Amino acid sequence: MTAARQRGADLPRIVMGIDPGTVVTGWGVVEAVGSSLVHLAHGTIAARGAHGQGERLSRIYDGVGEVIDSYKPNGISLERVFFARNAGSALKLGQARGVALLAATLHEVAVYEYTAAEIKVAVVGYGQATKEQVQKMVAALLGVPGKMAVDAADALAAAICHLHRQSFQSRILETAPAGPAAMGRRRSS
Repeated sequence: MTAARQRGADLPRIVMGIDPGTVVTGWGVVEAVGSSLVHLAHGTIAARGAHGQGERLSRIYDGVGEVIDSYKPNGISLERVFFARNAGSALKLGQARGVALLAATLHEVAVYEYTAAEIKVAVVGYGQATKEQVQKMVAALLGVPGKMAVDAADALAAAICHLHRQSFQSRILETAPAGPAAMGRRRSS
């Protein structure tokens, strides 16, 4: 196996997407099998009935940890921090996101972050896509029948985004020349 192929083989094949929220956190697990994406599972972690922010965050942490333990993803993908108009909402969202990152780190799972526009482009092809468009494309790409929660669809979209990005990067590695000697030969030609 070439070094480039070996590097590609080391990339995550099972990715958990997370859409953090303090009331509902969406999650989804997708596996890359060859050039296909396979839906493994999706769901939500509800913190609606919790007594206070601390209990909500604890539920999110526990829920993310349970999914990691169940599906053993070797990568977690989530939306990069964005700028919000409401400081209180942004702070609470940041806390939920931080708890998800903590769960990933303590379970020794690599974390990958993408902007909302990058995720939408990877799934819908348009960075300003609506939640409904993302939901429909996720269902179509993964062959998920029926209606799924928007939060779970967003989480699956984050996982799809990472798998698409890594597949693209892997193809680049496979076509790249092997080592500095190849670069030197290219320059002298």
